[in-house]
Amino acid sequence: MQLLLVEDDEILATGMASLLRLSGFAVEHAPNGAVAEFLLTRHHFDAVILDLGLPLVDGPTVLQKLRASGDDLPVLVLTALDRLDSRITLLNAGADDYITKPVDFYELEARLRAVLRRSAHKRAAAPTGHGSSTSLAGPLRFDRDTRRAVSSAGAVEFSPRETILLDLLLANAERVVTKEQIIAAWAKEGLEVGQGNAIEVHMHRLRRKLDNSSLSIKTIRGLGYLLEGGAECV
Repeated sequence: MQLLLVEDDEILATGMASLLRLSGFAVEHAPNGAVAEFLLTRHHFDAVILDLGLPLVDGPTVLQKLRASGDDLPVLVLTALDRLDSRITLLNAGADDYITKPVDFYELEARLRAVLRRSAHKRAAAPTGHGSSTSLAGPLRFDRDTRRAVSSAGAVEFSPRETILLDLLLANAERVVTKEQIIAAWAKEGLEVGQGNAIEVHMHRLRRKLDNSSLSIKTIRGLGYLLEGGAECV
């Protein structure tokens, strides 16, 4: 499990990271909110442990931006605020859980594992029938839930329509996907086709975003689209 620990107290962060690693987690540390935002766009994480009182960009802002982007990455908040209204505000802002300081490590680990279990159950119950992520050809990793692909070259964000397109192409790798299939897949998620060439426009954008992978999308005239290199996907 890959964790992002966002904590500006170096002593606390070092101790927490060491104990989490002993418990089998891989931990990346961000000393402030700006570094956290950068790492979140460059790497895949299974959960975030987020302090609120951070320099440069504070914890609530990091959380707000994460949720505004549609990312449902599990977030466990560290807070010195123990008032009921403060806890309710945190949960309503998108935190999955919280733990008050001073931190008891055993409680932290228990809450973290509970958050991860809930996230796993939620993804397993997703109507797509897929897992939480798919590894594309080469180092590119596509996560349907966050609509993000991550590789050594950086992160790529997909729009809802692009996510459905890529998911459909991956599910039919090396087979032609028709425009009718695409329209039906969009409609199932409540998305309209839009202007006459909307499919072509979104397919063009998707091709550009896949430039760093060994995948390619071919137009089969009169039939639809074919994903090549998709046989390597899992």
